[in-house]
Formats: sequence, structure tokens, C-alpha cells
Amino acid sequence: MIYKVRLYGDPVLKKVSTPVTVFDNKLKQLANDLVETMYHYNGIGLAAPQIGVSKRLFVACEFDQKLREESKEDDENPPQTLEEKRKRWGVIKEHVMINPKISKREGEQRGPDGCLSVPGPLIEDMKRDESLHVRYQNVEGKHHELTATGRFAHVIQHEYDHLEGILFFEKLPKAEKEAFIEENREELLGMQREAKAFLRELKENPEAYKVVESA
Repeated sequence: MIYKVRLYGDPVLKKVSTPVTVFDNKLKQLANDLVETMYHYNGIGLAAPQIGVSKRLFVACEFDQKLREESKEDDENPPQTLEEKRKRWGVIKEHVMINPKISKREGEQRGPDGCLSVPGPLIEDMKRDESLHVRYQNVEGKHHELTATGRFAHVIQHEYDHLEGILFFEKLPKAEKEAFIEENREELLGMQREAKAFLRELKENPEAYKVVESA
């Protein structure tokens, strides 16, 4: 199932997510839904709060950066199916991380940062840690850990922030954050209005969170 992504202004994006304690088929379905929704919106990561579920769970793609960049150059023939997107984007693996804990951070990198919950505005040189070590559980509840570097580490940090109720531009120094908000004021106000309208619709029609049944 593909969900509508919650937009800036939706209160769920500001909440600190609660730990996952039940590892069952519903959780597996939620993880699958996150993957489908991520690809539907052409994202490389997606956290549960972004589809209205305030749980400590996200998906993050590890991919070949060169193939990813090359795929952007062929805008006239965008991939349509999940398999086409995986192949064109050079996806190495989709990681489902539940109850993640970042235990070690090293170095510094700068790169573009944007968000499906804040569609449009970008930060071209967002500062992130160059590498990190993360411990997490999979959908079966088994414990895993890995070390991530470069762009994959960037993606993990972005999605982890969602679990803490933090949007990417809120990580900027105060002056830069204020400048970003001012520069994108009209777009952000539009997102807030759309978020409020969606929440009203959701009260009247609980099925409104769906986009389509499957990818």
C-alpha cells in the first residue's frame, strides 16, 4: 500500500517517535508500505512518521552514487516500476531500521538535503557526519549493526532525525535556518495549509491516507 506523505505543518512530524515493541506481520507490512511509498515519491529514504505512524522505524537506500547521478540525466524516460527504479538508481540494498541508535559519529561531509515532507526546497551544502555506526533491529526483532559512510550515512542521519521530530532545515544554525524559512516562506505556508486540509479530510474519511493499493 502506498500512503500520502505527511507535509510540513503536520503535528506528527514534530513528535518524538515511540519504540517498536511488537514484531509481527503488521510491522512487516508497514515496512513494505514504507518501501513502496518511498519509491512512489522517488525518495531514497522514508521514516514512519512521514506516513503518520509515530514509531521508531525508517527505510534507507544504500546505492551506487554514480548510477544515481546518471539516472537523473535521463529525465525524459523516468523509471516507473520498483524494479526499474532499483536498477536505474543503482540501489544496492534497502535497509529497514527499527529502534535505531547511532552510537558513533565521525568526520564531516556536505551535500544536498531535501525532504518528501518539505517538497521543493533544498539545501545544497547541508553539514552531516561523514560516517556513523548504527545499531538497530530488523522486522523479526533481531539485532544488527553497521557502519555507514558518505551519502548513505547522510540518508540515515536525515531519517533518524525524523524519529526525533526534527526536519532537515531545523538542523541549520539559527541564522541560516531563519534565512531558509524566509526564502521559502510561501511554499512552507502552502504546505501548512495543505497539511491542515488533509487532517480535516482524514477525520471525515479515514481511508484518505491511501494513494493506491499497491505499486
